[in-house]
Amino acid sequence: MLVDNLHEEHALHLKVKESILNLIQSGEYKPDTKLPTEAEFCEIYGVSRTTVRTALQQLSQEGYVYKHQGRGTFVSGKKVKQKLTSTVENFTEQITMQGKNPSIKALNLEVIQADSFLIDIFDVTEGDPINKLERIRYVNGEPLQYEQAYLPWKLTPGLSKEACEKSLYSLLDKEFNLKIKKTVEYLEIVLADSDIAETLNISVGEPCFSLETYAYLEDESVVEYSKTIFRGDHANFVIERNY
Repeated sequence: MLVDNLHEEHALHLKVKESILNLIQSGEYKPDTKLPTEAEFCEIYGVSRTTVRTALQQLSQEGYVYKHQGRGTFVSGKKVKQKLTSTVENFTEQITMQGKNPSIKALNLEVIQADSFLIDIFDVTEGDPINKLERIRYVNGEPLQYEQAYLPWKLTPGLSKEACEKSLYSLLDKEFNLKIKKTVEYLEIVLADSDIAETLNISVGEPCFSLETYAYLEDESVVEYSKTIFRGDHANFVIERNY
């Protein structure tokens, strides 16, 4: 009997989830508008609050809705598509082609000493100078991603904070004659901690994408290592394979 009840509850929350999703995709619930409350959804669908809550949690995890503490649940705006398999179009070009307004803000640029982690990545010794760059990328004024990037000082001396508010790879090519041959990227799902939540204007615990990137030169040496956190409710990645 308990198993039957669990199956029934599972089927109900899926039906509620699909119904709400259909209303979002059809435009009945428009981007950045507030959804009905859990109690109102219970009345609409004739189900328990647990069923509604589970359906909304799944929609949140998949990026279709987002929650504002104390304000309710809102429909996510149209997601920003970014290619993982192409470095030809930089961030600005990719976003502009989607009819959106991109911008990059360099929060901080400082020289730090290489620790054991950075020694393993770059061909440096302990204590060697490393450029540490922190940036936020925005789309239509909303923060999309927070990035920490590291570059060996010996390859990028005199790196300018202001110059880093445009394409970093173009800057490396033009100012330092460093041409990126390839990148290797590692993508995973993480939950926003308090710092990331404040930086990206989201709630603590919201799902985000974490992307670690290693950028290689022609000689196979690493010129840049970065870790970027993307808002899960706004980011959408495209993976293209050619055979």
